[in-house]
Amino acid sequence: MLSDLAAQLDALPSALRARLDRHRFDRQRLLELAERTRRGELDNRVAGRVVPPQAGDVDDLPPSGSARAEELREIGREALSSGHCALLVLAGGMATRMGGVVKALVEVLPGRTFLDLRLGEQRHWMRQSGAAVPLWLMTSEATDGPIRRALGSAIDDDAIAVFSQSLSVRFARDGALFVDGKGDASLHAPGHGDLPDALARTGLLDRFVARGGRYLMVANLDNLGATLDPLLVGYHLAGGAQVSCEVVDKLGSDRGGIPVRHDDRPVVLEEFRLPSDFDASRVRVFNTNTFHFDAPGLARARLEWTYFVVEKQVDGAAALQMERLLGEVTSHLDTRFVRVPRSGAESRFLPVKDHEELDRRRREIEQVAQARGLLESAL
Repeated sequence: MLSDLAAQLDALPSALRARLDRHRFDRQRLLELAERTRRGELDNRVAGRVVPPQAGDVDDLPPSGSARAEELREIGREALSSGHCALLVLAGGMATRMGGVVKALVEVLPGRTFLDLRLGEQRHWMRQSGAAVPLWLMTSEATDGPIRRALGSAIDDDAIAVFSQSLSVRFARDGALFVDGKGDASLHAPGHGDLPDALARTGLLDRFVARGGRYLMVANLDNLGATLDPLLVGYHLAGGAQVSCEVVDKLGSDRGGIPVRHDDRPVVLEEFRLPSDFDASRVRVFNTNTFHFDAPGLARARLEWTYFVVEKQVDGAAALQMERLLGEVTSHLDTRFVRVPRSGAESRFLPVKDHEELDRRRREIEQVAQARGLLESAL
């Protein structure tokens, strides 16, 4: 019952309620969503007509060395040298997949963490372009403090900025507060779909746009293949869409959010959102969670986000949490899809979810890091 969950939230220890308040816990939204879930009113699957991408929905980058590729690179170089480009890295979550260590601070290459390599990328493009290339990181309650301590005085809330996504609590299927094996409320980060709201609160994007900023790339911290690239910058700016979304070819039984047409609009949909009779294997590419945004368009956008019910196992019991996904921007903003390489020195998809995957990918990451300036030393 709604009143029961409300009373349980009110009864949380004052220190915990203060933590939730600091991280913009949306109490009323949780109460409403938990009650609707209890009544069986929420369905993650979209309504309407969903079909595979149509001809022309997924572009291929022009071949390296072609006149078109060089034309797009020149557009990208000009944008970078004019200070019109920024990089935003998603570094949130709950720091659970790598043994509780904050992933940003995990050593990827000898003496270089994920954070070091992203800083190297920023330095490389500042030297190449002769202009500022802001680096912003969206953290979570679990990752914010360690990342801030690692950056120290480098944070200036402009060239290097850190801001946090929100925090929420899990609930049970009966709508009551979920408690873990210790009897405590179970907290979670509500997903990278927090980004537009969290970024808007900082004022970073508005200030960037006010001084001429045109392009914002957003990528996962752990995908070191997703780097700034004049070719992709030029592709996005020349294309005119509000969003350019990277996809890669599926290998074997790969699964992930896929480009489809939903009521004739090109969008990204995660598989759990697809109609039950839609065969996701028919679409042979999937989204890498790398997005290129028209900065002024994103700054102006006022998006009403969809929340999804996700079941997690916590201390051996089923818990429900509400999440929102960054891919939902494609349901609101005009989007193009571009297929990018996923292997070799040109790979733009090198995700690392745990230590085992890092061990497998380390050689590829080193190859990419050397080729793209991620090992650039401090200024």
